[in-house]
Amino acid sequence: MTTLTISMSTFVTHILRSAQTKLRREVEKDSKITVFSFCFGKGKKEGFFLTDKSFAASQSFIGVNYGQVADNLPPPSVTTNLVQSTTISKLRIYGADAAVIQSFAGTGISLVIGVSNADVASLAADPNAAAGWAAANVFPYVNASSISIVTVGNEALESGDSSLASNLLPAMQNLLYALSASTAVSAVKVSTVHTMDVLSQSDPPSSGAFHPELVDTLKGILGFLRDSGSPFMINPYPYFAYRSDPRPETLAFCLFQSNPGRLDAGSKLTYANMFDAQVDAVRSAINALGFPEVEIVVAETGWPYKGDPDEVGATVDNAKAFVGNLVAHLRSLVGTPLMPGRSVDTFLFALYDEDLKPGPTSERSFGLYRADQTMNYDAGLAKSSSTANASPPQSNTTSNPTQQSPPTAPAGLTQPAGWCGPGATLPAAAGGGSLQPAVQCFSAVGSRAAVTLGRLFSYVALTMSILRQ
Repeated sequence: MTTLTISMSTFVTHILRSAQTKLRREVEKDSKITVFSFCFGKGKKEGFFLTDKSFAASQSFIGVNYGQVADNLPPPSVTTNLVQSTTISKLRIYGADAAVIQSFAGTGISLVIGVSNADVASLAADPNAAAGWAAANVFPYVNASSISIVTVGNEALESGDSSLASNLLPAMQNLLYALSASTAVSAVKVSTVHTMDVLSQSDPPSSGAFHPELVDTLKGILGFLRDSGSPFMINPYPYFAYRSDPRPETLAFCLFQSNPGRLDAGSKLTYANMFDAQVDAVRSAINALGFPEVEIVVAETGWPYKGDPDEVGATVDNAKAFVGNLVAHLRSLVGTPLMPGRSVDTFLFALYDEDLKPGPTSERSFGLYRADQTMNYDAGLAKSSSTANASPPQSNTTSNPTQQSPPTAPAGLTQPAGWCGPGATLPAAAGGGSLQPAVQCFSAVGSRAAVTLGRLFSYVALTMSILRQ
C-alpha cells in the first residue's frame, strides 16, 4: 500500500479552492453579488485574502447630480475624467447641455438629462415641440452617449404653479411618443422628479401617503410610469428631517450611526436609518395607489458640509458620515426593510459646489468636490480609495441578536458585523484568535450565494485555527 503524505497547508489550500469553485457556481446564478477572488500569499501559511471586485469598479446603483449654477466649474472634459476616477456610474444633469452629453460619450456613464420647467407647457401643447426637443437633445447623441432617462420638469408638482402641474403628464406622453420614433432610443425612459413634499404622511413609513389634492395627478403619472417601465423619481433628504428635529438621537438615525432603531407599528419592521424610512414611505404611498410594480429612483440626496450659524448639522463631519455611510449602505445590497436584497438607484447631490445658487450657505455647500476637483471630504467614492474609505453602515434592522460585534470603522463611519475594511480582522476563529487581516470582506444578503459565502467564512475560520495548532 502506498502512503500519500501532504502538508496541512496544501490540504487547506485544496479545501479553500474547492469552496471557491462552489461559491463561483452560486454567484454565476445570482446577479446580486460579484465573484469573490482568493489570493494565497507566497510562502505564507495564512496568506488568505478576500476582495470584492465590484468595489474597484463603477457601481450601477450610485449616481451623482451635476448642477451647473456656478461660474467657476471646469470644462466638461475635466469633469468626465473626475467622474471616471470614481465608482460613480450615473450622472444627472438638469438640462440637456450638448457639451456635457458629448463629453461622456463612450465612457459607459449612464446619463439622465432633463426638460426644464419652462419647456413643459410647449411640449404638452404640441407633439411637434416634443419631437423637436427629442431631435435636438437625444437623437444626435444616442449612439455614443448612454442616455437612460429624460426627466420632464423638476419638482413641478411642488412648484406652486398649477398650470405646470397640469401640463406635466401630457408633456411626458408627447415626449415618449417622440422618442418612440427611433428604435435606437427605445430603452430611454421618461419620468419626472418630486420632493418629499408630495407626501402628506411619512412617519411611520407604512403610513406613507400622498397629499389628497395630488392623488389624481399622481395616479395619472404612475400609470404612465407603469406602462412605460419608467421609475418614480424622488428627492429624500434626511438632512432636512434632522433640521426639523435636531436631537442627538435623530442625528444618529439620519447618519446611519448606532441607534436603537425605530419600530414601525404598522409593518412591524424596525428602521435603523432615516434614508430607508423615507424611501419606504414613498414605497407605501405608491403601493397604496395600486402601483407596486413602479420602481423608485432617488434623484437627489445629500448633506451640506457648511451652513449659516442657524443651520444646525451642516458640518464636514456630518456630511462625510452621511454620504460615506449611505454609499456603504448601497454597496451592501441590503436594501430597505420593505425592499430588501437590492439597492435603490441613488443620485448623490452634488458633484460640485455651485457658487451662484441663492439662499443660505448650505445651498452652495453640498458638493463632493470643489471646482478644482479636490474633495470637500472623502466619502470613499474614488476608485483608488473606495475600498479603504467606505465602511458599511448599520444593517436595516436591529432585531438580530446573534450578530457579532463589528470591527472598528474609520472615524465618522459605522461598520456592522460581516464586513471588514483594510487591516480589520474577521471574527474569532474556532480555536481563538482572529484571521489574517483582510483587504475587504462583504456579506451579500438574501441569496444562495450569500449562504455559500457565509459557510465559506466558517470553513476558513476552522481551517485557519487548525493551522495554528
